[in-house]
Amino acid sequence: MAQRRGAASLVAAGILLSRLSGFVRDRYVAHYLGGRSDTADAFRLALRIPNFLQNLFGEGVLSASFIPVYAGLLARGEEEEAGRVAGAVLAILSLVTSVLVLLGMLATPVLVDVIGYGFDGPKRQLTIELVRMVFPGVGLLVISAWCLGVLNSHRRFFLSYSVGVVLNLAMLVALFWFGPRTSEEGLTRVLAIAYVIGSALQLVVQLPVALTLIPQLRVGFFTQLASVRTVIRNFGPVFLSRGVVQISGFIDSMLATPVHGGLNMLAVASNVSILPVSLFGMSVSASELPEMSRAIGEDAEVAAYLRKRLAAGLRRITFLVIPSAVAFLALGDQIIGAIYQSGLFTRADTLWGWGILAGSGVGLLASTQGRLYSSTFYALKDTRTPLRFAIIRIALTTALGYLCVRWLPGWLGVSPQWGIPGLTASAGVSGWVEFVLLRRALARRIGSEPVGVAYLTRLWIVAVLAAVLALAVKVFAPIGPHPVEMAIATLVPFGLVYLLLADPAQTRALLAKGLRKK
Repeated sequence: MAQRRGAASLVAAGILLSRLSGFVRDRYVAHYLGGRSDTADAFRLALRIPNFLQNLFGEGVLSASFIPVYAGLLARGEEEEAGRVAGAVLAILSLVTSVLVLLGMLATPVLVDVIGYGFDGPKRQLTIELVRMVFPGVGLLVISAWCLGVLNSHRRFFLSYSVGVVLNLAMLVALFWFGPRTSEEGLTRVLAIAYVIGSALQLVVQLPVALTLIPQLRVGFFTQLASVRTVIRNFGPVFLSRGVVQISGFIDSMLATPVHGGLNMLAVASNVSILPVSLFGMSVSASELPEMSRAIGEDAEVAAYLRKRLAAGLRRITFLVIPSAVAFLALGDQIIGAIYQSGLFTRADTLWGWGILAGSGVGLLASTQGRLYSSTFYALKDTRTPLRFAIIRIALTTALGYLCVRWLPGWLGVSPQWGIPGLTASAGVSGWVEFVLLRRALARRIGSEPVGVAYLTRLWIVAVLAAVLALAVKVFAPIGPHPVEMAIATLVPFGLVYLLLADPAQTRALLAKGLRKK
């Protein structure tokens, strides 16, 4: 148990470093580009379109298809075949990614017209230019995901999840040097170049370590191997699942682009909402997947082993995600303001971002727990069940999102910008539907060990009480006007009250791990 917690802690620490550096980067991007400018929208879409490659072929797909097979070979001592499987995946991934990067660059105008159909004139031209500049960098990040799969299988978690700091630092250097002396359009071009440089550095940092872990690596298209065919067979459903998610993300972008600044503000709130998903959901599911994949024995033994790991992981996730969801709903203006409100990013932008972030809080717990349920299916080498439920979630999200963006503001008599929070809220509702389906299907497969209604109720009550205290501080305490001061004065007591009262045993465990690292 201590080893499992330690692995999750390493993943969480790596993700935290990467995300914090990302917030610093985004703060300066917001400072120089603002919240509702055409250049900010163009820059966000320029990152959004090529990133479909990273999302389709990156960590999520490789974790589901490659890690269970590769880690299983390592557990059985079949290192020579493991080296061939790793080499085959690297060869296939490199070839497919290179072709898609080239096709993506050629098809950029079409992609921009479809996904950013609200863009025209100079805004469209800038977006096309930036997308073409960014595409090669995303291709390098896909190869970095192969390194992550190898590192995770060998329990080298910290490097693979903290290496994103390198990319963020490259962009920060560009912002610090060129931001004060370059136009907004010129700065977006510099940032695109810095993105490619940072992507290359991210691969350079990981690749030597990954190669030393595979002394019998053989690069080639070894499709005759049963293990390679298993990876390819598992890859298909996960690829389709990620593809469906990508389509949903592009639909969200299409719905947001007609609203001035909508695409950028959606990205701003998403960057915040993804933190607890990554920090608490991904850290647990990423560290558990290689261990779950090593389970051996009779079916009943494997099922009992997975149930215990799943229950322990869900308990850790709920303890930390519930207060995050409450904070997004009640204190989102403090969070958005502290990170982004500077320069051209105004208080009005902060309030709009709060609404979008509050919508994300609706399904935060479901999406984080859903990652662990999906990882359990992947450990069982079942990639089709999560795919079916992902399709249902995306279809529901698309229908509800269209309703919220196109019709809800008119029904309520509010500005169209307030339809954007409907996108994140509709995704949250759909996330709960997917979560229920995953939980029921897995319970039929291996049985269930629920976290417990009483435990969940206690966490929700304490989180709400902590939020009430924080709001009282916000209203009555003499706090300076600076957004960072406001955030510290409200979020710190919120967090302390929750940690002291919600589950003291979990809090002591977190503190003990922190002290051991020191």
